[in-house]
Amino acid sequence: MRVNINFLRARLRAPWVSSRGSVNAVPLVTLRLHGSDGVVGVGEASALGLPDDEVLVALEDCREVLADTDGEPRAEVLAACADLAVLPQAVAAVDLALHDLAARRARVPVWQLLGAEAAAPVLVNATSTAADRAGAAAAASAARSAGFCCLKVKVGLGDDAGRLAAVRAAAGSGMAIRLDANGAWSVPEAVAALRALEPVGIELCEEPVSGLDALATVAEETEATIALDESAALPGALDARACDAVCLKIARCGGIAGTLDAARRARTVGYQVYLASTLDGPLGIAAALHVAAAIRPDMPCGLATLPAFAGRRDPLPAVDGTIRIPVGVGLGDGLTDWYG
Repeated sequence: MRVNINFLRARLRAPWVSSRGSVNAVPLVTLRLHGSDGVVGVGEASALGLPDDEVLVALEDCREVLADTDGEPRAEVLAACADLAVLPQAVAAVDLALHDLAARRARVPVWQLLGAEAAAPVLVNATSTAADRAGAAAAASAARSAGFCCLKVKVGLGDDAGRLAAVRAAAGSGMAIRLDANGAWSVPEAVAALRALEPVGIELCEEPVSGLDALATVAEETEATIALDESAALPGALDARACDAVCLKIARCGGIAGTLDAARRARTVGYQVYLASTLDGPLGIAAALHVAAAIRPDMPCGLATLPAFAGRRDPLPAVDGTIRIPVGVGLGDGLTDWYG
Protein backbone atom coordinates (compact mmCIF):
# COMPACT_ATOMS: atom_id res chain seq x y z
CA MET A 1 0.00 0.00 0.00
CA ARG A 2 1.35 3.43 -0.94
CA VAL A 3 1.46 5.96 1.89
CA ASN A 4 1.41 9.77 1.54
CA ILE A 5 1.83 12.11 4.52
CA ASN A 6 1.30 15.87 4.13
CA PHE A 7 1.47 18.86 6.46
CA LEU A 8 -0.67 22.00 6.41
CA ARG A 9 -0.66 25.04 8.68
CA ALA A 10 -4.24 26.31 8.44
CA ARG A 11 -4.63 29.98 9.33
CA LEU A 12 -7.55 31.16 11.50
CA ARG A 13 -9.74 34.19 10.76
CA ALA A 14 -9.04 35.58 14.21
CA PRO A 15 -7.05 34.40 17.23
CA TRP A 16 -8.72 31.49 19.04
CA VAL A 17 -8.48 32.69 22.63
CA SER A 18 -8.70 30.59 25.78
CA SER A 19 -7.29 30.78 29.29
CA ARG A 20 -4.28 28.85 27.97
CA GLY A 21 -3.40 31.50 25.40
CA SER A 22 -4.32 32.25 21.80
CA VAL A 23 -3.86 30.33 18.56
CA ASN A 24 -3.52 31.92 15.13
CA ALA A 25 -3.08 28.79 13.00
CA VAL A 26 -3.58 25.04 13.36
CA PRO A 27 -1.08 22.40 12.21
CA LEU A 28 -2.93 19.62 10.38
CA VAL A 29 -1.41 16.41 9.03
CA THR A 30 -3.19 14.34 6.37
CA LEU A 31 -2.56 10.68 5.64
CA ARG A 32 -3.51 8.99 2.35
CA LEU A 33 -3.51 5.22 2.01
CA HIS A 34 -3.54 3.99 -1.60
CA GLY A 35 -4.81 0.40 -1.67
CA SER A 36 -3.67 -2.14 -4.25
CA ASP A 37 -7.22 -2.08 -5.65
CA GLY A 38 -6.97 1.64 -6.42
CA VAL A 39 -9.18 2.69 -3.48
CA VAL A 40 -7.79 5.54 -1.39
CA GLY A 41 -8.53 6.21 2.29
CA VAL A 42 -7.75 9.58 3.85
CA GLY A 43 -7.27 10.55 7.50
CA GLU A 44 -6.23 13.63 9.43
CA ALA A 45 -4.48 14.58 12.64
CA SER A 46 -5.00 17.93 14.32
CA ALA A 47 -1.69 18.71 16.00
CA LEU A 48 -3.06 21.62 18.01
CA GLY A 49 -0.75 22.37 20.93
CA LEU A 50 2.01 20.07 19.68
CA PRO A 51 5.32 20.80 17.94
CA ASP A 52 4.80 20.77 14.17
CA ASP A 53 7.01 17.75 13.54
CA GLU A 54 5.77 15.53 16.36
CA VAL A 55 2.78 14.03 14.51
CA LEU A 56 4.79 13.83 11.29
CA VAL A 57 7.52 11.80 13.01
CA ALA A 58 4.96 9.53 14.65
CA LEU A 59 3.26 8.82 11.32
CA GLU A 60 6.60 8.20 9.63
CA ASP A 61 7.18 5.52 12.27
CA CYS A 62 4.04 3.81 10.94
CA ARG A 63 4.91 4.06 7.25
CA GLU A 64 6.55 0.64 6.90
CA VAL A 65 3.75 -1.19 8.71
CA LEU A 66 1.12 0.54 6.57
CA ALA A 67 3.06 -0.05 3.36
CA ASP A 68 3.31 -3.77 4.10
CA THR A 69 -0.45 -4.17 4.47
CA ASP A 70 -3.43 -3.38 2.33
CA GLY A 71 -5.38 -1.91 5.23
CA GLU A 72 -6.76 -5.20 6.48
CA PRO A 73 -7.44 -6.54 9.01
CA ARG A 74 -8.18 -3.01 10.18
CA ALA A 75 -8.01 -3.61 13.92
CA GLU A 76 -4.66 -5.39 13.70
CA VAL A 77 -3.12 -2.72 11.47
CA LEU A 78 -4.34 0.03 13.80
CA ALA A 79 -3.01 -1.79 16.87
CA ALA A 80 0.42 -2.17 15.26
CA CYS A 81 0.49 1.53 14.38
CA ALA A 82 -0.68 2.51 17.87
CA ASP A 83 2.28 0.62 19.35
CA LEU A 84 4.67 2.50 17.06
CA ALA A 85 3.14 5.98 17.00
CA VAL A 86 1.94 6.19 20.64
CA LEU A 87 0.77 9.78 20.04
CA PRO A 88 -3.07 9.65 19.91
CA GLN A 89 -3.28 12.34 17.23
CA ALA A 90 -1.13 10.23 14.89
CA VAL A 91 -3.13 7.11 15.72
CA ALA A 92 -6.27 9.10 14.89
CA ALA A 93 -4.96 9.89 11.40
CA VAL A 94 -4.29 6.19 10.77
CA ASP A 95 -7.66 5.18 12.20
CA LEU A 96 -9.58 7.68 10.05
CA ALA A 97 -7.73 6.63 6.90
CA LEU A 98 -8.37 2.93 7.61
CA HIS A 99 -12.08 3.52 8.28
CA ASP A 100 -12.37 5.67 5.15
CA LEU A 101 -10.60 3.00 3.08
CA ALA A 102 -12.76 0.16 4.44
CA ALA A 103 -16.01 2.06 3.94
CA ARG A 104 -15.07 3.07 0.40
CA ARG A 105 -14.26 -0.53 -0.44
CA ALA A 106 -17.65 -1.56 0.96
CA ARG A 107 -19.27 1.39 -0.86
CA VAL A 108 -20.98 2.61 2.30
CA PRO A 109 -20.60 5.69 4.52
CA VAL A 110 -18.57 5.25 7.70
CA TRP A 111 -21.65 5.64 9.91
CA GLN A 112 -23.13 2.56 8.26
CA LEU A 113 -19.84 0.68 8.69
CA LEU A 114 -20.13 1.48 12.42
CA GLY A 115 -23.59 -0.06 12.60
CA ALA A 116 -25.55 3.16 13.13
CA GLU A 117 -29.22 2.96 12.16
CA ALA A 118 -29.49 6.43 10.60
CA ALA A 119 -27.54 9.56 9.75
CA ALA A 120 -29.59 12.21 11.51
CA PRO A 121 -28.23 15.79 11.67
CA VAL A 122 -26.06 16.37 14.74
CA LEU A 123 -27.00 19.11 17.21
CA VAL A 124 -24.03 21.46 17.70
CA ASN A 125 -23.09 24.52 19.71
CA ALA A 126 -21.60 27.80 18.53
CA THR A 127 -18.44 29.09 20.23
CA SER A 128 -17.33 32.54 21.37
CA THR A 129 -13.68 33.17 22.21
CA ALA A 130 -14.09 36.95 22.45
CA ALA A 131 -12.35 38.43 25.47
CA ASP A 132 -14.43 41.64 25.49
CA ARG A 133 -18.12 42.25 26.16
CA ALA A 134 -18.94 43.70 22.75
CA GLY A 135 -17.30 40.82 20.88
CA ALA A 136 -18.97 38.21 23.06
CA ALA A 137 -22.37 39.86 22.64
CA ALA A 138 -21.88 40.00 18.87
CA ALA A 139 -21.03 36.29 18.81
CA ALA A 140 -24.13 35.48 20.85
CA SER A 141 -26.34 37.56 18.57
CA ALA A 142 -24.89 35.87 15.49
CA ALA A 143 -25.40 32.42 17.04
CA ARG A 144 -29.01 33.26 17.86
CA SER A 145 -29.67 34.52 14.33
CA ALA A 146 -28.10 31.36 12.86
CA GLY A 147 -30.45 29.13 14.85
CA PHE A 148 -28.05 27.70 17.43
CA CYS A 149 -29.61 26.58 20.71
CA CYS A 150 -26.31 26.49 22.62
CA LEU A 151 -23.30 28.81 22.79
CA LYS A 152 -19.97 27.95 24.38
CA VAL A 153 -18.12 30.87 25.96
CA LYS A 154 -14.47 30.75 26.98
CA VAL A 155 -13.98 31.86 30.59
CA GLY A 156 -11.02 32.45 32.83
CA LEU A 157 -10.09 35.39 30.58
CA GLY A 158 -11.06 38.20 32.93
CA ASP A 159 -14.37 40.08 33.19
CA ASP A 160 -16.23 36.76 32.93
CA ALA A 161 -19.31 38.06 34.74
CA GLY A 162 -19.56 41.14 32.53
CA ARG A 163 -19.05 39.20 29.31
CA LEU A 164 -21.56 36.54 30.26
CA ALA A 165 -24.17 39.14 31.20
CA ALA A 166 -23.67 40.68 27.76
CA VAL A 167 -23.94 37.23 26.16
CA ARG A 168 -27.17 36.42 27.96
CA ALA A 169 -28.69 39.76 26.98
CA ALA A 170 -27.80 39.19 23.32
CA ALA A 171 -28.62 35.48 23.24
CA GLY A 172 -32.00 35.72 24.94
CA SER A 173 -33.43 33.44 27.58
CA GLY A 174 -33.86 30.41 25.32
CA MET A 175 -30.22 29.74 24.48
CA ALA A 176 -28.12 27.41 26.60
CA ILE A 177 -24.80 28.91 27.67
CA ARG A 178 -21.89 26.52 28.10
CA LEU A 179 -18.65 27.61 29.77
CA ASP A 180 -15.14 26.39 28.98
CA ALA A 181 -12.45 27.33 31.46
CA ASN A 182 -9.68 25.06 30.08
CA GLY A 183 -8.56 24.38 33.66
CA ALA A 184 -7.94 28.06 34.43
CA TRP A 185 -9.13 28.06 38.03
CA SER A 186 -8.15 26.55 41.36
CA VAL A 187 -10.90 24.71 43.22
CA PRO A 188 -11.81 27.71 45.42
CA GLU A 189 -11.75 30.03 42.39
CA ALA A 190 -13.94 27.67 40.38
CA VAL A 191 -16.49 27.26 43.17
CA ALA A 192 -16.69 31.03 43.70
CA ALA A 193 -16.89 31.79 39.97
CA LEU A 194 -19.57 29.22 39.21
CA ARG A 195 -21.70 30.32 42.15
CA ALA A 196 -21.37 33.95 41.04
CA LEU A 197 -22.31 33.07 37.46
CA GLU A 198 -25.37 30.96 38.37
CA PRO A 199 -27.84 33.83 37.67
CA VAL A 200 -26.75 33.86 34.02
CA GLY A 201 -28.02 30.30 33.60
CA ILE A 202 -25.29 27.79 32.78
CA GLU A 203 -25.84 24.56 30.85
CA LEU A 204 -22.48 23.17 32.00
CA CYS A 205 -18.86 24.12 32.57
CA GLU A 206 -16.06 22.24 30.84
CA GLU A 207 -12.83 21.73 32.77
CA PRO A 208 -13.19 24.46 35.42
CA VAL A 209 -10.10 22.97 37.10
CA SER A 210 -7.53 20.37 36.07
CA GLY A 211 -7.38 16.89 37.56
CA LEU A 212 -10.00 14.30 38.44
CA ASP A 213 -10.04 14.87 42.21
CA ALA A 214 -10.30 18.63 41.76
CA LEU A 215 -13.13 18.28 39.24
CA ALA A 216 -14.97 15.94 41.60
CA THR A 217 -14.67 18.49 44.39
CA VAL A 218 -16.04 21.31 42.23
CA ALA A 219 -18.92 19.08 41.11
CA GLU A 220 -19.77 18.33 44.75
CA GLU A 221 -19.57 21.95 45.93
CA THR A 222 -21.55 23.66 43.15
CA GLU A 223 -24.90 23.23 41.46
CA ALA A 224 -23.34 23.51 38.01
CA THR A 225 -23.06 20.56 35.66
CA ILE A 226 -19.34 19.84 35.30
CA ALA A 227 -17.71 18.15 32.30
CA LEU A 228 -14.31 16.63 31.79
CA ASP A 229 -12.45 18.01 28.81
CA GLU A 230 -8.63 17.94 28.88
CA SER A 231 -8.75 15.74 32.01
CA ALA A 232 -10.64 13.08 30.04
CA ALA A 233 -7.22 11.94 28.78
CA LEU A 234 -5.90 11.25 32.28
CA PRO A 235 -5.40 7.63 33.40
CA GLY A 236 -8.55 6.30 35.04
CA ALA A 237 -10.70 9.23 33.91
CA LEU A 238 -13.34 6.95 32.40
CA ASP A 239 -13.09 4.17 34.97
CA ALA A 240 -15.12 5.98 37.64
CA ARG A 241 -17.37 9.04 37.42
CA ALA A 242 -15.72 12.19 38.74
CA CYS A 243 -18.42 14.62 37.62
CA ASP A 244 -21.43 14.78 35.30
CA ALA A 245 -20.31 14.68 31.67
CA VAL A 246 -17.34 14.12 29.41
CA CYS A 247 -16.29 15.86 26.21
CA LEU A 248 -14.64 13.42 23.78
CA LYS A 249 -12.45 14.46 20.85
CA ILE A 250 -11.47 12.37 17.85
CA ALA A 251 -7.82 13.45 17.87
CA ARG A 252 -7.37 13.00 21.60
CA CYS A 253 -9.07 9.58 21.64
CA GLY A 254 -6.96 8.16 18.82
CA GLY A 255 -9.65 8.20 16.13
CA ILE A 256 -13.04 6.65 15.54
CA ALA A 257 -12.42 3.32 17.27
CA GLY A 258 -10.91 5.04 20.31
CA THR A 259 -13.78 7.51 20.58
CA LEU A 260 -16.40 4.76 20.37
CA ASP A 261 -14.58 2.84 23.11
CA ALA A 262 -14.25 5.96 25.28
CA ALA A 263 -17.97 6.73 24.89
CA ARG A 264 -18.90 3.19 25.88
CA ARG A 265 -16.66 3.27 28.95
CA ALA A 266 -17.84 6.74 29.96
CA ARG A 267 -21.50 5.80 29.81
CA THR A 268 -20.88 2.59 31.71
CA VAL A 269 -19.82 4.61 34.77
CA GLY A 270 -22.57 7.21 34.36
CA TYR A 271 -21.17 10.11 32.36
CA GLN A 272 -23.22 12.01 29.83
CA VAL A 273 -21.25 12.11 26.57
CA TYR A 274 -20.79 14.65 23.82
CA LEU A 275 -18.16 15.33 21.15
CA ALA A 276 -16.03 18.34 20.26
CA SER A 277 -13.32 19.50 17.90
CA THR A 278 -9.65 20.26 18.48
CA LEU A 279 -9.95 22.75 15.59
CA ASP A 280 -9.95 19.79 13.22
CA GLY A 281 -10.22 20.09 9.48
CA PRO A 282 -13.20 18.62 7.60
CA LEU A 283 -11.94 15.04 7.82
CA GLY A 284 -11.77 15.20 11.61
CA ILE A 285 -15.16 16.89 11.86
CA ALA A 286 -16.68 14.34 9.46
CA ALA A 287 -15.28 11.49 11.56
CA ALA A 288 -16.90 12.96 14.69
CA LEU A 289 -20.23 13.30 12.86
CA HIS A 290 -20.12 9.63 11.85
CA VAL A 291 -19.31 8.68 15.45
CA ALA A 292 -22.22 10.84 16.61
CA ALA A 293 -24.56 8.76 14.45
CA ALA A 294 -23.36 5.68 16.31
CA ILE A 295 -23.30 6.97 19.90
CA ARG A 296 -26.11 9.59 19.81
CA PRO A 297 -24.56 12.30 22.03
CA ASP A 298 -26.46 13.43 25.10
CA MET A 299 -26.07 17.16 24.42
CA PRO A 300 -24.93 19.57 21.68
CA CYS A 301 -21.48 18.87 20.26
CA GLY A 302 -18.69 21.38 19.70
CA LEU A 303 -18.17 20.58 16.03
CA ALA A 304 -19.12 23.86 14.32
CA THR A 305 -15.53 25.12 14.20
CA LEU A 306 -14.69 25.09 10.48
CA PRO A 307 -15.82 28.73 10.04
CA ALA A 308 -12.89 29.68 12.29
CA PHE A 309 -10.47 29.02 9.40
CA ALA A 310 -9.56 31.82 7.00
CA GLY A 311 -9.93 31.55 3.24
CA ARG A 312 -11.50 28.11 3.18
CA ARG A 313 -15.05 27.14 2.28
CA ASP A 314 -16.88 25.23 4.98
CA PRO A 315 -18.00 21.89 3.46
CA LEU A 316 -19.92 20.95 6.63
CA PRO A 317 -21.90 24.08 7.55
CA ALA A 318 -24.19 24.31 10.54
CA VAL A 319 -27.80 25.04 9.61
CA ASP A 320 -30.27 25.90 12.38
CA GLY A 321 -27.81 24.61 14.95
CA THR A 322 -27.23 21.21 13.34
CA ILE A 323 -24.65 19.72 10.97
CA ARG A 324 -25.60 17.02 8.50
CA ILE A 325 -23.39 13.98 8.18
CA PRO A 326 -21.57 14.29 4.83
CA VAL A 327 -23.04 12.44 1.88
CA GLY A 328 -21.15 9.79 -0.04
CA VAL A 329 -19.15 6.72 0.89
CA GLY A 330 -16.33 6.65 3.42
CA LEU A 331 -15.98 9.81 5.47
CA GLY A 332 -17.85 11.70 2.73
CA ASP A 333 -17.53 13.45 -0.60
CA GLY A 334 -15.78 16.76 -1.25
CA LEU A 335 -13.80 16.96 2.00
CA THR A 336 -10.22 16.80 0.74
CA ASP A 337 -10.45 19.86 -1.52
CA TRP A 338 -10.42 21.99 1.64
CA TYR A 339 -6.75 21.10 2.26
CA GLY A 340 -5.62 22.62 -1.05
